[in-house]
Amino acid sequence: MPVSLKKGQKVSLTKGNPGLSKVVVGLGWDVNQFDTGGDFDLDAAAFLLGDTGRVSKSEDFVFYGNLAHPSGSVTHLGDNLTGEGDGDDEQIKIELSKVPESVTKIAFTVTIYEPEQRRQNFGQVNNAFIRIYNELTGEELLRYDLGEDFSIETAVVFGELYKNNGEWKFNAIGSGYQGGLAALCANYGVDVE
Repeated sequence: MPVSLKKGQKVSLTKGNPGLSKVVVGLGWDVNQFDTGGDFDLDAAAFLLGDTGRVSKSEDFVFYGNLAHPSGSVTHLGDNLTGEGDGDDEQIKIELSKVPESVTKIAFTVTIYEPEQRRQNFGQVNNAFIRIYNELTGEELLRYDLGEDFSIETAVVFGELYKNNGEWKFNAIGSGYQGGLAALCANYGVDVE
């Protein structure tokens, strides 16, 4: 039975699951049927952060333009351009044992591609969720449904995995940002051209 989280709630991922090493982070959403003059293209990403809360190099940002971290610890399974259908829209695989020592937190975000041009924001997105399941067994370990409290934001931090006393824990964040991917990159110290 997966743990269903509320905003701000933290839960240990590895404590109750000894030997857990490979997990998949599934992110999903539905878009309203409003005509915004263009399709919605939402993009999931992972930022591998150090104690400062920032990346140490640009490869620590895993997204549709950089699908795998050099350590092999984080792999993005590809860009979904429409978000059609049920279930996860995008997935990111994490191999916990391969995460570099210097990485203490992995933030999972979703941004809207070209939100200004397409006049889109997270107020038009429904049923957004993040879930983590055991890659080997398929068992869902936790799920966080974000609810509908966004209006003008174009980027959202869904949640983060973090190391604490040798354990991996998950924090349900659900914070929105204006300024899309560029704002998140600036927040996490990624240089964007």
